[in-house]
Amino acid sequence: MTANSKDGPRVVAIGGGHGLATVLKAAKTYAGDIVGIVSVADDGGSSGRLRHELGLPAPGDLRRCLSALASDDSLLARSLEHRFDRGALEGHPIGNLLIAGLASASGNFQGAIEEVARLIGASGRLVPATTGSVSLVADSDVGPLVGQVTIERATGIRNLRFDVEEPEAPGAAVEAVLAADQVVIGPGSLFTSVLAVAVVPLIREALGATSAQRVYVANVATDKGDVRGFFLPEHVEALHDHGIEADAIIACPAVHHVSHLASIAPRIELKLADVSAADGWGHDPVRLGAALLELYDSQK
Repeated sequence: MTANSKDGPRVVAIGGGHGLATVLKAAKTYAGDIVGIVSVADDGGSSGRLRHELGLPAPGDLRRCLSALASDDSLLARSLEHRFDRGALEGHPIGNLLIAGLASASGNFQGAIEEVARLIGASGRLVPATTGSVSLVADSDVGPLVGQVTIERATGIRNLRFDVEEPEAPGAAVEAVLAADQVVIGPGSLFTSVLAVAVVPLIREALGATSAQRVYVANVATDKGDVRGFFLPEHVEALHDHGIEADAIIACPAVHHVSHLASIAPRIELKLADVSAADGWGHDPVRLGAALLELYDSQK
């Protein structure tokens, strides 16, 4: 995969889903080097089917991130998100099948990601959060839960972990966090996307040891799934409970209650900025990129 040639900070983004893809688009506006560390714990939809049938890590979040990093307008780049709507392939995006096919043919999942990135001229690198297929486990008000889809639909989630005690992280993921100038955590589903990467033991250790500026990007919607009713203090507490600390936070002032944040995390720099997209459910990459760059420049 190719890195950006322009000057700028080395940015690492961690998470999954649409949130991570948006951060990667934002990073393209200011970063000199981009690495995405991507959750592969999805067990629903096309990714879940491919995990079950082929024994591969989930490719779906990686596909979204590849689309976000694509530098050309080739037919392949534009087709990664196309889903078949009939027959045996119904529901599968072309990108998922391409990653799965290359991984099956080569026996190298990381190599498959890198080959697709090369074909679409990706302006950054992607690394899975774990070297193998893992499942999420969490406690809740109704007892233990297993699987991303189950956890995502529940409330009262705590103590997120994996079905194996010490899942391995690729060395490239750890090295990227330690070498970064800025690490962006979130946005996205707090437990099933963000913490699904951050609590991988070696990644969590790297986040604690890095000299990079660690920025948590708060969601612009607070009424979905596992974080229904969570505002900024609850997000920060959940991160802290899982051993994840941030140096700075970007939050939309119209969305989050921030009055109690100072008492919870007095050393965190809070940047209030309207970084929401027009639909109100996600982030605008250009606005988010500008806010992230301002935060990075403010520490110099």
